[in-house]
Amino acid sequence: MAVVNIHRRHLPASEGEVGALADTLADEDDALWPVRSWPAMRFDRPLGVGAVGGHGPVRYTVEHYVPGRWVRFRFTGPRGFHGFHEFTVEPAADGTDLVHLLAMEVHGWARLSWPLAYRWMHDALLEDCLDRAEHALTGTVSHPARWTRRVRALRRIVGG
Repeated sequence: MAVVNIHRRHLPASEGEVGALADTLADEDDALWPVRSWPAMRFDRPLGVGAVGGHGPVRYTVEHYVPGRWVRFRFTGPRGFHGFHEFTVEPAADGTDLVHLLAMEVHGWARLSWPLAYRWMHDALLEDCLDRAEHALTGTVSHPARWTRRVRALRRIVGG
């Protein structure tokens, strides 16, 4: 089963400001990842090609990294996730878009776990991440994300 999942947030900030947020991923002062609500993104070394890590049960390796512009993570787990996810900083009218793309094929049990659980948690995490970016750059969030009942229930089940 093919999965393509895109989250985009227009931010009234320069490419440099948005790129600087993305460059903090997984460091001690991570300004992008919503570490208060979700498992932290961690790597075996600073963000860069070859760094190995992930968040919670989701594991990956940094496959490409252009500081301030683009970082791609190749999945190594959970079993059945074959593909990548990435953050891209894109110039836009009156600001910059921060885009997260997940593109993968799911096999085996992941054909069930993705649509029943991971998808919902992923979407909530990414919207929280984009809220965090907007808040860091503007001091506010115009339309804060809200977790669905399904997300709240799944978090209770997995201990989130």
